[in-house]
Amino acid sequence: MPPVPRIGVVGSGFMGGVHADAWRAAGAPVTSVLTRPGSDTGPELARRSGATAVTDWDGFLAGVDVVDLCTPTHLHSEQVLRVAEAGKAVVVEKPLARTAAQAAELVATCERLGVPLLVGHVLRFNPEYARAKQVVDRGEIGTPAVLRLARNRSLPEKPGDNWFTDDEKSGGVILDLMIHDLDYARWIAGPITSVYAKSVRTSRPGTDVDHAVALLTHADGAITHLEASWAHPPSVFHTYLEIAGTTGLLQADSDRTTAFRPALLDPSGESQLSLPSNPVAQSPFELQMRSFLAVLAGSAQPLVSARDALAAVQAAEAAVESLRTGLPVQLPLEEGSR
Repeated sequence: MPPVPRIGVVGSGFMGGVHADAWRAAGAPVTSVLTRPGSDTGPELARRSGATAVTDWDGFLAGVDVVDLCTPTHLHSEQVLRVAEAGKAVVVEKPLARTAAQAAELVATCERLGVPLLVGHVLRFNPEYARAKQVVDRGEIGTPAVLRLARNRSLPEKPGDNWFTDDEKSGGVILDLMIHDLDYARWIAGPITSVYAKSVRTSRPGTDVDHAVALLTHADGAITHLEASWAHPPSVFHTYLEIAGTTGLLQADSDRTTAFRPALLDPSGESQLSLPSNPVAQSPFELQMRSFLAVLAGSAQPLVSARDALAAVQAAEAAVESLRTGLPVQLPLEEGSR
């Protein structure tokens, strides 16, 4: 049995805590947390994870085998490159990067260096969504023809500077939230060839919230309707999945299939965030980390490849471009698609 890798986490906000808990549940507790000097959340995350808080990159990288980046989107490109050039395996929370050009550079660099690059598109590990994929793959509903996917919540609130509200940093609701379902739609129905999107923010500039819809066309002819929102009350996190095939229909609605709808506090206790959850199902984050450990041990292939993550960023960028122009945006055919 290969040794358990030393896991280091960068980022001590909400997702840093979620990932640290998931690593521990998967059997590979975090050993180091990179934190800013004077930070309160970094040392606290290290304490509750049984890890060491480190304040300099060189010392941090010397003490870990795998680096898990749970940092704001606009920092991903620089940080992934830094970790890859140090020869460490990289886990990075979605999206892979702020732009498609950056994402392509990260994929190319990690492939050239032979460094594993694993991206946290956790929706593929959600039991209901994974089960739907299995049903589709077995041909039980025929060929996917029309998909409807929704992900609706409140605007993430952060103490101090909320980088989510800065589109230059987060990419807005499409790159941060809709990208979950962009990746899932591509996983189910194949390569995306065109994207047409509309949003509240582009229709009413200056609004504090956003609600976006997008229509995707897939290479094999399927159509996907997506909805993503930061315009709901803080207690809401609603998801919806519908896959209509040529011989059957799959549906999952979080309002009907989740026994409880918990609100989770971030480690600082200063803001309330929520995640869709089913208390009788295994955490998709734990399942994701178990999968990542198997990939790192050489016993499995990634369920989400780095090139899958790149394609998701490319589709999200196309949706943002469609918002700007008001026109559909065509994507180049992926290799092997028709």
